[in-house]
Amino acid sequence: MQTTHLVILAVYILAMIGIALYFMRSGRLRGGDDFLFAGRSLPRPVMIATMLVTWVGSGTIIGGANFAYTYGPTAGLVFFAGTPLGILVLLLAARRIRRASRHTIPELLEVRFGIGVRTVAAVVTAVAYLGLTASQFVGGGYVVSLVTPLTATQGTVLVAVVVTLLTVSGGLFSVAYTDFFSAILIVLGLFVSLPLVFAAVGGPTAYWEGLPEQATTFTGGLTALQLLGYFLPLFLLLLADQNMYQRLAAARDEREARFSTLGMLVGSFFVFVPVVLLATAAAVLMPGINGDMAILSLASEGYMPAVLGGLILAGAVAFVITTGSSYMLSAASNIAYDLYARFTGDRADERRKLVVQRLSVLGIAVLGFALGLFFPTVLELQMYSYTVYGAAITPVVLSVLFWRRATTAGAVAALVAGAATTIGWQVAGTPGGLNAVVVALPAALVALVVASLATGAPDPDRVAAVGGADTAGTNP
Repeated sequence: MQTTHLVILAVYILAMIGIALYFMRSGRLRGGDDFLFAGRSLPRPVMIATMLVTWVGSGTIIGGANFAYTYGPTAGLVFFAGTPLGILVLLLAARRIRRASRHTIPELLEVRFGIGVRTVAAVVTAVAYLGLTASQFVGGGYVVSLVTPLTATQGTVLVAVVVTLLTVSGGLFSVAYTDFFSAILIVLGLFVSLPLVFAAVGGPTAYWEGLPEQATTFTGGLTALQLLGYFLPLFLLLLADQNMYQRLAAARDEREARFSTLGMLVGSFFVFVPVVLLATAAAVLMPGINGDMAILSLASEGYMPAVLGGLILAGAVAFVITTGSSYMLSAASNIAYDLYARFTGDRADERRKLVVQRLSVLGIAVLGFALGLFFPTVLELQMYSYTVYGAAITPVVLSVLFWRRATTAGAVAALVAGAATTIGWQVAGTPGGLNAVVVALPAALVALVVASLATGAPDPDRVAAVGGADTAGTNP
């Protein structure tokens, strides 16, 4: 523990709390809509930053770093390639997503498929986002335990409290503006640290020669199917991530939504490329450590100046806080809009929705902390949560946007098949060392197509209601 690291971390956390308190007292929150969309008033730099750092949480700085540390730089780049590829798809669909925007993904699905699909999707989304929130808490606990005298569990409690305060206080207002300042801190810390760490390794040649033999191969010693099992969850989650759809809905107009998505695409390379390089450099400098700690150990073990190490550690906490608060906010919206408001009807005014969202955040915090205790690493928790959402929700969401022949029966079949296969595969112990997505995604797609084609064509009015009338019009 270094005093410099502790001071920098404390200043960062206090600054984030200050922003949260400002928005709590600013009077900008007039109801649940403002809590979720920040009045659709976010400027473009803030939009880009909040989209970027919402996506790159502990799953990047800890889980993704673990993967790159273990399997090498090329496999690490394949692992993260789902991010820019997913963003490209979002970029192509951004205008359509903004036009068809709803409060939540399940609400969008109801317009096309009915209330039953919305309810099932809301439960699946809340379960997946609960796991992603838990991964942020656990990752933050790792960082805090490096910088302070607290244990990892005590650090997890501290992070959970800070993330919950940020989310409850100002909704997307406080989340987005803390994201903006965190993005600056994260990118600055990663890029300044790269030349210093490579100097410690001895340069590019020494770096490559120092890697374990399997880490210099394309797949890092994994089979192609195993590597695909790590690539797909990130790609699928991003394609239908409720956070991203809600951010696009929070843009001022369709043009801002597209430019913000383009900015996220460019910004993603400024994050995951340094993460891969730093994590694999750690494999050369510190072989045999816990891969979750790869980049964090570079900062805490003296491989960079104390101030820069403090910035990296604070940046890691920034990853956790920004992503954790976003997933908490998004999961709370499922409870408030897909369950409470949907079944109370006109009685659910905006002020009541705001109260329900804030109470839901508190409940998610408690459950997320409990869930985090049952997974041994952030990477395992991350893969499970990504797959639950990506295999079950993503095929159904994409069918809304791009396949007008999808039916309610197909949507229900895909949701059930994707979620059940994921959970069953996990319970079975991931046979063959394959992540669940390798079997869950095909199961969901087959269920979607077969059940849709076996039932009558959907109501054209429902297709048109979500902007689907002008897409894939000639599909069977």
